[in-house]
Amino acid sequence: MVSVALPWLAAGAPTAGDQVCAECHRDVVARFRATPMARALEPVSQAEILRRHPALRFQESGFQWRIERDGERSLMTVAGEGETLTVPLMWAFGRGQAGQTYVFEHNGALYESHVSFYNALEGLDLTMGAQPGKPRNIDDAAGRRMDATGARECFGCHSTGAVSGGRLHLPSILPGVGCESCHGPAEQHVAAVRAGNAAAAKMTKLAGHTAEEMAELCGRCHRTWSQIALNGPRGVLNVRFQPYRLTNSKCYDISDARLACTACHDPHGPLQTNLASYDARCSACHSAAEHRKTCRVAKANCVTCHMPKIDLPGAHARFTDHQIRIARAGEAYPN
Repeated sequence: MVSVALPWLAAGAPTAGDQVCAECHRDVVARFRATPMARALEPVSQAEILRRHPALRFQESGFQWRIERDGERSLMTVAGEGETLTVPLMWAFGRGQAGQTYVFEHNGALYESHVSFYNALEGLDLTMGAQPGKPRNIDDAAGRRMDATGARECFGCHSTGAVSGGRLHLPSILPGVGCESCHGPAEQHVAAVRAGNAAAAKMTKLAGHTAEEMAELCGRCHRTWSQIALNGPRGVLNVRFQPYRLTNSKCYDISDARLACTACHDPHGPLQTNLASYDARCSACHSAAEHRKTCRVAKANCVTCHMPKIDLPGAHARFTDHQIRIARAGEAYPN
């Protein structure tokens, strides 16, 4: 898991909740609730993947893992080196389009599971980022102990209201990315609307943001250009960090809203998987006449060439590379 806690929630600002936003923005909230973002985190009791797969198995380096459904719970059992450890899983991170990782509590600390579910496998494999080689002991085989910063950042981006005063506070958590994760705290806005005070009800308009402003906003969880440029990772592992990759595009212009994340992706709706639908976005900068003159390969499905999908080792999934370019077969991955 990689994320950066959102500053306005880290400051402990009170949240109104999506159900309150829906009082005025019913259709938008209804559409958003069906997106992977809105369901980026769920308690294991509600995890549909674990319901559909009540008995998962995996083994590696002399250790065996089992995740078994027990009523509303899912129990993970790890065995090896003559020891056995069983823990109830607490939280499921991700909707499983690529994978789903689990968090549990052990000896008073939160742990990220050493194994994750991968949709392409319909089963378990090592969690991305898990240390290769044989685990040192049974606790190490169960998962990676999360420090305070890591736990705060993971929950801060996969949920709403979990971070207060710079600290993780799970009792106040609202699972999944909510309206206020992007739009900011709405409690004062709601109070002003109900009081009929239109001037005090104004919230920041995101629709007018430049490409750079949107990259910074989305990058709070998807990683900004500066974060990856300073700290890595280098090579194919950074294909997951779309704001960084997009900013590296030769045509990127910080002030041009046509290259903002939201120019191609509706944040309130599901991801568009019909690649031809993105051609209209391409033509916002490249006219059809210009394209006919310059492109000798195809007249449609521009992103299949100019934003190729990249196999990410260990992810069992291919990620769209958002660095717009002329991608040639066999060329090295441009970092």
